[in-house]
Amino acid sequence: MLTRDEAWISRSDLLDSFSEIMPAIPNEQLRAQVSDHFNRRLAEDPSKTESREAAASTIEAFPGVLDYYIKHKEDNAADAHRVSNAKVRETEEQFVTQIREMVEQYLAGTDFYRPADSFETSLERIHFLKDVIEKQDGYRIFYLKGKPIKREADLQIMFRLTWRASDYDVNREVNNGRGPVDFKVSNGSGDKTLIEFKLASNGKLKQNLKHQVDAYEAANDTSKSIKAILYFDESEYQKIVSILKDLDIEGRRDIVLIDAEWRESASNISG
Repeated sequence: MLTRDEAWISRSDLLDSFSEIMPAIPNEQLRAQVSDHFNRRLAEDPSKTESREAAASTIEAFPGVLDYYIKHKEDNAADAHRVSNAKVRETEEQFVTQIREMVEQYLAGTDFYRPADSFETSLERIHFLKDVIEKQDGYRIFYLKGKPIKREADLQIMFRLTWRASDYDVNREVNNGRGPVDFKVSNGSGDKTLIEFKLASNGKLKQNLKHQVDAYEAANDTSKSIKAILYFDESEYQKIVSILKDLDIEGRRDIVLIDAEWRESASNISG
């Protein structure tokens, strides 16, 4: 559940693996018809999107291809289990092991869980994550094999884990009529704070910052909210800065920028 990957059998996987399925169709006549239909809908140098569209059109014309797709997946079930187990191990390492170490190393024996209002308490936890990510190698959680994993869900999971042993009610993806907000942190009906986590690479970031949280606040009868934005390089940072300036909301406490750019190890930096 934590990995949030596509299902083993899915439309997306079907379209992506269509070129592998066609040659595996045992019926020679059908294979030729499917191949001809598919190739006629491709440009000379097709993009991935164009290939997927051609595959979708071909499957609609020859729905029997679905049977061969399912058989292809069944024949490769062992590979699927192997990949799935690897992803579970990676997720356990990424979240369970590393987050546990983070909490034990930096929170044990502190007054991190002392009472405060929902806004200040939530903001403190976000700044805690920001400090760990930026200054204590926490950014590594967002990388596998040196490549960034740009998923808002990862930051949401990390944030939720910081609320262990708290008296606050922390609800995820609460929907009160205007769409789900990432988190609502509350202590009774009169103390509520909404929290949204965004990636700088999100194409709708400006729109979200301008309209989304205000709508959530109205739906949840609160004026307190926090927006945390994760970026992975300088260009993404400059994008955020530009958006905040355009919306005239730069420098506000309720907007927290978190730098997850890969850092070179100090031992590798020449003096």
